[in-house]
Amino acid sequence: MEAMEFIKTEPVDLLFLDIQMPDLTGIEFSKMLPKETRVIFTTAFDHYAIDGFKVEALDYLLKPFDYAEFLTASNKARTWFEMVKEKKETVTSEQKEFLFIKSEYKQLRIKLADVLYFEGLKDYIKIWLKDNPKPILTLMSLKSLEEELPQTAFMRVHRFFIVSLKNIEVIERSQIIINKQRITVSEQYKPKFLEFVNSNSLDEVKNIE
Repeated sequence: MEAMEFIKTEPVDLLFLDIQMPDLTGIEFSKMLPKETRVIFTTAFDHYAIDGFKVEALDYLLKPFDYAEFLTASNKARTWFEMVKEKKETVTSEQKEFLFIKSEYKQLRIKLADVLYFEGLKDYIKIWLKDNPKPILTLMSLKSLEEELPQTAFMRVHRFFIVSLKNIEVIERSQIIINKQRITVSEQYKPKFLEFVNSNSLDEVKNIE
């Protein structure tokens, strides 16, 4: 009961939990935990394994276990948490449809679907939009912007350019053409861009030299 009160005020990601305990079993205790807290059961009795997995335990360590077994279970838990975090970040990123961009003392709502490409200019970025002959200028780095963009919709192809993948009209050698603008794909970004091209091509493209 002291542990339960502690977890309410000090959130725990991973709990190594025995099963046979006085007053309350580990299985019963695990059902009372916040959903964010995951469990690895530690017990001397293997017949509890099925019950452990019924409550979605990440692993089950049978006593006596050595350090290697403990480390394997810990790494399994770490991998699980990393996958969950990555999935959440991906979902959040892919659902993003617009950004608020500060320009000339105003916060402009920019629809990502309207963006052709972003052009870096030292500490500034030019945002080129459809049906807009003049770019929007904002004080921001391409690196910071790149972290906010959906990875399936935008790609960094050059030190100074991030392009909208759906608005690419032509790929000619190592250049992308968007709205008559030629953007060179630099060597650093060619492998990833080539992977994108091949995943959306009827014939495999060997290179874009």
